[in-house]
Amino acid sequence: MPNSPEAPISESTVLQVTQQALQHYAGQPGSLLPILHAIQHALGYIPASAVPVIAKELQLSRAEIQGVIGFYSHFRQKPAGKVVLEVCRAESCQAMGGEQLARHAQQKLGCDFHDTTADGQVTLEPVYCLGLCAQSPAVMINGRAHARMTADKLDHLLDAQGV
Repeated sequence: MPNSPEAPISESTVLQVTQQALQHYAGQPGSLLPILHAIQHALGYIPASAVPVIAKELQLSRAEIQGVIGFYSHFRQKPAGKVVLEVCRAESCQAMGGEQLARHAQQKLGCDFHDTTADGQVTLEPVYCLGLCAQSPAVMINGRAHARMTADKLDHLLDAQGV
């Protein structure tokens, strides 16, 4: 995958992906979010070097683009780890031990939400409902949901990922 720490993305690749996204959504009103999603889908994050290209093409300021990227927690500005752990922060999960689970994950990984472990292996993200409210608390690891989560179960899941 291009966003792995071992394989940095070249500037030519960033430019190519950015231009493809801009061309795909050219002329469509409100195209900024779909363009950003397309870039992140292709590269795993939105590199800083894509921002001026988008700004110029859409006739927006760099600050406007950065404001949108910063506002939406879904967008990443640096590569994610090989494992993305999302911990549900919705009310149902919090009521069933999600807050303690979140603290356990932060302590075990040594990083906060929206951050990646020092070794680049795991990115910890909050998510605000996985739709598993009746089976709270829940987490998602690399897009796969896990319900009725405990600290021990989470440790085993992360061990199974090689973390």
